[in-house]
Amino acid sequence: MRLRPSPLIGGLFCTIYHMPRTCLMFFPNQNQLPFPRPPLFSVRSLSFSSAALRTIEYNNIAKDYQFKNVKNQIFQLPNGSKKVPRTVSSRSLEFWMDRGTKRRTRGEYLGGVGGVVKLDRERVLKWYSERFRNCAVNLCLDEGKAHHANFIKNGIDPDNHLFVSLINFYAKCGALDFARRVFDEMPEKDVVSWTVLISGFVAEGNGREGVELFCEMRREGVRPNEFTLATVLKGCSMVSDLEFGKQLHAEVVKGETFADVYVGSALVDLYAKCGEMGYADKVFFVMPKQNAVSWNALLNGYAQLGDGHKVLDLFCKMTESEMMFSNYTLSTVLKGCASSRSLRAGQVVHSVAIKIGTVFDDFISCSLVDMYSKCDLANDALQIFKTVKKPDVVTWSTMISGLDQQGQKLEAVDLFSLMMHSGLRPNQFSLSTIVSTATDLGDPNFCRSIHAFICKFCFESDMLVSNALITMYMKLGLVYDGFQIFSAMAQKDVVSWNALLSGFHDGESSDQGPLIFKKMLTEGLKPNQYTFISILRSCATHLNASFGKQVHAHIFKNNLNTNDYVGTALIDMYFKCRYPDDVELIFNRLSERDIFTWTVIIAGYAQTDNQGEKAISCFNQMQRGGVKANEFTLASCLRACSGIASLTNGWQLHSWAIKSGHICDVYVASALVDMYGKCGCMDDAEMIFKSTDSVDTVLWNTMICGHSKHGQNEQALQYYRTMLNKDVQPDGVTFIGVLSACSHMGFVEEGWKHFHSMSDLYGITPSVDHHACMVDILGQAGRFREVENFIEHMTITPNALIWETVLGACKIHGNVELGEKAAQKLFEFEPQRDSNYILLSNIYAAKARWNDVSRIRVLMSSRGVKKEPGCSWVEVDAQTHVFLSQDTSHPRLSDIYEKLDELHQRLFSVGYVPNVNYALHNVPDMEKKENLFHHSERLALAFALVSNTTGGKVRIFKNLRICGDCHEFMKGVSDITNNEIVIRDINHFHHFRNGMCSCKDHW
Repeated sequence: MRLRPSPLIGGLFCTIYHMPRTCLMFFPNQNQLPFPRPPLFSVRSLSFSSAALRTIEYNNIAKDYQFKNVKNQIFQLPNGSKKVPRTVSSRSLEFWMDRGTKRRTRGEYLGGVGGVVKLDRERVLKWYSERFRNCAVNLCLDEGKAHHANFIKNGIDPDNHLFVSLINFYAKCGALDFARRVFDEMPEKDVVSWTVLISGFVAEGNGREGVELFCEMRREGVRPNEFTLATVLKGCSMVSDLEFGKQLHAEVVKGETFADVYVGSALVDLYAKCGEMGYADKVFFVMPKQNAVSWNALLNGYAQLGDGHKVLDLFCKMTESEMMFSNYTLSTVLKGCASSRSLRAGQVVHSVAIKIGTVFDDFISCSLVDMYSKCDLANDALQIFKTVKKPDVVTWSTMISGLDQQGQKLEAVDLFSLMMHSGLRPNQFSLSTIVSTATDLGDPNFCRSIHAFICKFCFESDMLVSNALITMYMKLGLVYDGFQIFSAMAQKDVVSWNALLSGFHDGESSDQGPLIFKKMLTEGLKPNQYTFISILRSCATHLNASFGKQVHAHIFKNNLNTNDYVGTALIDMYFKCRYPDDVELIFNRLSERDIFTWTVIIAGYAQTDNQGEKAISCFNQMQRGGVKANEFTLASCLRACSGIASLTNGWQLHSWAIKSGHICDVYVASALVDMYGKCGCMDDAEMIFKSTDSVDTVLWNTMICGHSKHGQNEQALQYYRTMLNKDVQPDGVTFIGVLSACSHMGFVEEGWKHFHSMSDLYGITPSVDHHACMVDILGQAGRFREVENFIEHMTITPNALIWETVLGACKIHGNVELGEKAAQKLFEFEPQRDSNYILLSNIYAAKARWNDVSRIRVLMSSRGVKKEPGCSWVEVDAQTHVFLSQDTSHPRLSDIYEKLDELHQRLFSVGYVPNVNYALHNVPDMEKKENLFHHSERLALAFALVSNTTGGKVRIFKNLRICGDCHEFMKGVSDITNNEIVIRDINHFHHFRNGMCSCKDHW
């Protein structure tokens, strides 16, 4: 038996017989070779040693390819003799021949000793070409490589046709590096070889490499044909290289290949995918002949733009031209209908699919599911979905997303569960959709289970899914969990940073928003509109106007200053940071003002002091512009009416709410109750409250606080008890109303009970406002020792509100010592607030300490503090009339003073005596009386009585507290005129009726 030579002997034979290095071309690691990589084809004078062939180590080549026919090869020995391998039989020689040719015997191939085997070269080349073509069609890369190794070892010199077949084979199988190496070894490269190589790169999605190869071909002086141009145009479409595509278009026109339908279709496709539908139209309609491909390209372009009407119009023209359309055509038309939400057009295409019998095709059914889902008909989409025999993961994802967007969250979860039970593996889109659904459901446990499910399928590193998870945790308030996912991401895009920022809009962590925004800029990412909206919301919450202005500068830098959404966020930020003057300029720059923008600016003015009239003006301007208000706009405008106590505008908005059908909305109902309450119409507020079907905590709070403000404290406490009986959970605002009612009624012990129940029964931590209410309860009762003890043992640091409450109680009871202490604290907290100085001055004046009064006034002057003048206003005939104390500017001044004199005379006759102790000025008593007679609320009352000859309720609003003498005066007037008088001062409402006040004189 013949033994295998050792590698050393094999290497010796290679050296002696000049073994060509070509045999080593397929070594897996070419860098380990002791010599440079040989060219792919060096076969013109190829000779082999059979011994060498049996001994050379191919570095696993033989293992990889296991050439079945290596034993059937004929080799030429170095000495010129010819030898057939020992295992070759006459039947195995048929390897070299086509199957249809006549079989030849062993003797026909062997010329005897010293003879030469004559092979038919053309047949061999043809055989290999067919093999490579078959391997390309069947994508058999390994088999094709084996054939390639065969003809290299047999020294076959390929012609151009075989080169092209080999390039095509490698290109079709995705082995583009091998295809390029074969191409580089071609002695002569013609347009066919270039086209085959270019098409290989384009087919693999490497459009840019295809374009570069075309440029290289042109530099070599090779002229393209129509197939080359069509292929390169397709590559341009892939990379959206419109400019190079236009240059190719010029070459098409120059080369007179425009008449070719493939080139024309490729041009239409290029312009359509680049969004240049004008050019696509022109090319399409000047083509000598259109085919289905060109029609589909044009249809797809309009579908991508979301122009469903144009897609349907083109489809009609296509059918009129009797052009046969495929399922792909119908799917494209349905995609256009889905993009533009053109339900009617989609239904027309659906009927066409039914008519021609393709509606049961899964491809069409999936497109119908997508169309109906995006047209907000999730139930119709579900009916189509049920007819799909084997829906793929895209169709499942579309259906789940459709249910999610329609608010059918639980149904979306059930469908996702069905998809899992079907054995289908989810993709990143289905998982991101179910994460969004879980986010909206708001169940942390379910959200965490979805996260675990994602980890099970190894999608936690997918950027789309990770972004959805970050958003989920941020919306749940689990900021740390969201940050953990963000930190673990290998790659982060703008969406990732935006998702992270979304967790820092509100709450204590909102101050981290600017730091994250800075870090994002440091990382080199360019913020988009959503980034700016997020960071502006963070600035608005944290009242960080300084950083907000820097963000505004970045917005200009990124050319987003005219973006309507960003502009709306800027308006909101400036309003909340108390910079209303900057708002109007931004608002005027907005090109389109939708309902959201109008709502933001109306709400901003409504929440800004003394800007309620601007809010109402904006609402009227919005109505004139044809923008229909929603429930949030209406609620904001009603709150503006509450702020300025504009009952006439409130009535108009109430009627508009009824007319528009928003009266049943809980937000509108709450705003109406609040408006009527703050305009002194608690009866109307009661009516709205009782007619509302769904009453939430906010609405209960509005009623409780409203009754408390109106001095109807028993009703306030009764509403609180009813609220608890209906199992409605109270919140912090509820207890402010309850404690205020206790304060007005002097219920100290009940106040303590409610204060302690907050934390003991309902888990509510008392805020500064609740502590201030408790101080007020004790202070109104004159229990100042308990007040000081309570403040000393407070768990939170006393602020200005606490000491203002103390000072107000000291004014009522004349406690100078504690009043001075409270005033000194207030001078430190709020040195520019005039009411603090006035209250202390009034305490001194009540005790006739005029030197101290002068000292306080001098202190005010030295600090530049000016006293806010007392004013009152009343609404008559839908116009607001404002009066200052001792006012002499009103056009009906004589009538007003005449009416006041009449009222005073009638009151004097029934025993009214002016109480000059409320005229806190060091002047004679006669002058004190004169000052009292012309207080602003009396002037407003006189004007209302002069103007309102029919009688009825008079509503007056005052910016300061009503004085004690005016309080008695109003009681008397209500009795002698039989008018109900409602006065809202800075503290609460006074309802004067039949000589009595709702505050039970505990004002």
